Formats: sequence, structure tokens, C-alpha cells
Amino acid sequence: MEIKKEPYRIKVEATKKQTGPVKVNEVRRNHFKNPRNITKENKNADASQTVHRQGQKPGVNGHYTCSACGKIYKHKSGFYRHKRFHTGKGLFTCTQCGKDFPEKGKLDIHMRIHTGERPLTCAQCGQSFIHKPDLTRHMRIHTGERPYTCTQCGKSFIDPSCLKAHSNKHIEEKPFTCAQCGKGFLYQFILNNHLLSHSGVKPFSCHQCDKTFVLEKRLKEHLQVHAAVKPHVCFCGKSFTIMNRLQDHQRIHTGEGPYKCSHCGKSFIYFKSLKTHERNHTGKKP
Repeated sequence: MEIKKEPYRIKVEATKKQTGPVKVNEVRRNHFKNPRNITKENKNADASQTVHRQGQKPGVNGHYTCSACGKIYKHKSGFYRHKRFHTGKGLFTCTQCGKDFPEKGKLDIHMRIHTGERPLTCAQCGQSFIHKPDLTRHMRIHTGERPYTCTQCGKSFIDPSCLKAHSNKHIEEKPFTCAQCGKGFLYQFILNNHLLSHSGVKPFSCHQCDKTFVLEKRLKEHLQVHAAVKPHVCFCGKSFTIMNRLQDHQRIHTGEGPYKCSHCGKSFIYFKSLKTHERNHTGKKP
């Protein structure tokens, strides 16, 4: 007798606003509660069918491109893991914040954010971390190692994300342009997400404060604000609720200023700093 194994999606349960520290045992009890109960019916049905039809062979330059959102992957394994986010099959969902993971091991590590566990400690300064890559990057502060080097100008960085942010400075061409506002993007999937902002439709609503969002991932990032969770950690140890805040912070380390004044050419790390500066030229008051 052959037993057919069906992938399943773990139930996402709405949680009350967190007012105190989460108990480790309580989180673990609820970790895989009702694992066979599928709650998001027919999620992205069209995308599921489209992704299912995606060719098994790599496309241009040996890369795998998602036909549902345009995201590009170098390796087949990463491509297939990504497909699950469109089909909704085989995902492991955190019962505390609703974030999805393609593997149980990744969910287990993520749960440390809610339990407060930080098992990895720096031998030099005693600072603790949830993820091993965060500790590895942090150790480079003590060793002075900067293994990521820009091929354009030779500048080196501790973290690959800092190098990526720096490298964008050298890329002038942005081939994917929004027909409505003229803003350019490096990748098609980023343009696709941007186009949703023009529709005015925000289907994802926070159950705690009724704030609405265009993308589900933005809602999940926002829910971490209510849970007082800061999962995005810089190699210097500072943590942030959402990825955008971490990216802004990392410019302090890279020295990059992507926001440039059209009047005098001065650049700024933060957009709000640019707007404040421009008032010196325009004379406008806030």
C-alpha cells in the first residue's frame, strides 16, 4: 500500500497584542498547533497554476525566473522553495506573527525571536545573537576583516548587503520603468510590487490597529511592531523591526548617500534629511 504524502500549510492564528515577554514553553506548545488546518484558501490560485507550468530548465544566463512575480534565482533549489510562497503548499507558518517559511528548521530558528533565546555569543564582547550569520558578521568588527569588495572601485565591506547597497551606486541604468510615475527599477518583480501602490487598493489590514497595506509582506513586517519583535539585525548588533530600517541604518557603515539634492548635489543617507535640507534652497516651511 502506497502512502501519499501531501504538503500542508500550518494554521496562522491571530494573537492578542503582546504586553510582556513571551514564555518559551507557551510558544513551543503552540508552535505546530493544528498543522493540517489550511486557513488561507485558494491563495494566489492563478499564481499557483502559472508557477506550476514554469519550465524545469534554467532560462537566460542559467538563471531560474519565477513566472508569477519575475524574481530571479541562480539555483534550482532556491527557485522551488520560492514557488511555495505562490502556491501556499508546504509552508511552515509562525503562529505568533504569521511569517511563512519553506523549511521547518528555518521556522525553529525564527521562533527564537519570540522566545528571546540568543544562544550564540561573541567571545570578544559577550554580545549574543539569534542567527549564526549575524555572529559571523559581528566578529569581523573585532578582526577587521572586510571580505566583500566592490569590483568597480575596490571599496571593501564587512557584510554582503552593504556591498550590494554600495554597488547600486555604480548602476545608472534602471531598465524597468513605471509608466505612471516614471520611476525606474533594477528588476521586474520590484516594478510589479511598485505598480500595486498606484492601484490604491490595500487588501491587507492589521487586526490590531486597522492600518492597511498593499503587500502581505508589509503587513507581516508591521505586525512585528505590535509584538515588539526586531528580527533584522545589523552586524554591529543593532536590530530593527522592518528590513527597510535596517537598510537605512547600514548606510551609516557604507557611507552611501542615495538621496541627492538637485540644487547643490549634496547627498544624504535618509530621505527625510534631504527634504529638510532642500528647504534651505526653497525657503519652504514644514
